Amino acid sequence: MDWHEIVLLVPTDRLSEAEAVAHMVVPYGIYTEDFSDLESGVLNKGQGKLIDEDLLLRDKTTAFIHLYIDATESSNEASAYISEHIKSCGIPFSIKTVTVDDKKWSENWKKYFKFFDVGEKLTVCPSWQSCELKKGRTLLKIDPGAAFGTGTHASTKLCLELLEKYGKQSGKMLDIGSGSGILSIAAALFGAVECVGVDIDSTSVKVSKENAEINGVSEKVSYFEGTLDNIQGKYDIICANIVADVIILLTNKIATYLVDDGIFICSGIIESRAAEVEESLTKNHFNIIETKADNGWRAYAAIREE
Repeated sequence: MDWHEIVLLVPTDRLSEAEAVAHMVVPYGIYTEDFSDLESGVLNKGQGKLIDEDLLLRDKTTAFIHLYIDATESSNEASAYISEHIKSCGIPFSIKTVTVDDKKWSENWKKYFKFFDVGEKLTVCPSWQSCELKKGRTLLKIDPGAAFGTGTHASTKLCLELLEKYGKQSGKMLDIGSGSGILSIAAALFGAVECVGVDIDSTSVKVSKENAEINGVSEKVSYFEGTLDNIQGKYDIICANIVADVIILLTNKIATYLVDDGIFICSGIIESRAAEVEESLTKNHFNIIETKADNGWRAYAAIREE
């Protein structure tokens, strides 16, 4: 299978804004090359000797966002949309499109996906790598393929941290826009007895099921292609790591799917849209009990007020 690869070059100090636009076009099949904090980040983990010489020479002032879309879809339309919205944000950029085969796509993003710790309990590791697990941490193996969600993106990390804190032992969890399945799998590993993921993309559903199998939680999780309207029942915790516009739409219907003291975790919100999301949550009788921020992104944990 062939893919269109759209490569967007932007200044690193405007990367978060550009990524927000990119995720509006392609919510999966994205990776970012950002070397601005490479040395400090690796040295902080005590792994300075592992830095490749070539990486040290990379430009620290610019970042590359790689987006992949099916070759049967219009790359021109996607490029035009991205260009228009990046311009409206006043972000300097350049953009190009090439066609790559499936093997090259797979190998490209895998070069930048390494294991890492999230929160107090979780270590996320590519399924094709082995990693050193620290005492007290739980291993989550993930192979996102063409589905969004390696855990490396700030929005996913924030969601995982909130899920670790508010996820209920023996509770039920719903993941809206489940992507690779990373959030629902994490919830199962944290102790949830039933997790449901729903995504409009059939590839994401397939990948999620495979990742659940890798982590040994297939009996606790299930995935469906569709939208929230295809879901029944009530849940102790609901996660939506999507984009601000969709989250705003969800806030007026999400209470139908929450138990009385249930928690709604939402992420994927760029800082410039945070006020709109907060207003929508408040308007729909949600009390924000925690806000987390990282690298220009926001995530919220909220509980419904009667």
